Amino acid sequence: MIIPWQQLDSETFDNLVESVVLREGTDYGESELSLEEKVNNLKQLLQSDEAVIVFSQLHETVDIKLRRDLSSASIT
Repeated sequence: MIIPWQQLDSETFDNLVESVVLREGTDYGESELSLEEKVNNLKQLLQSDEAVIVFSQLHETVDIKLRRDLSSASIT
């Protein structure tokens, strides 16, 4: 299920984005980005609707996924 980021309290939104960034082990290329830069980049993706917050009722988890990577089965 997709959760609109606009419906989250601002502190909850900030904490969620930071939590997702901290658990990702992504390589950002030649130069490493700061935590603040990674958080801001992810927020921009959410605000531009390129990424969405996904809640899995089955697994009781919350994640942020790129919209283009979602299949219809992964958001139900």
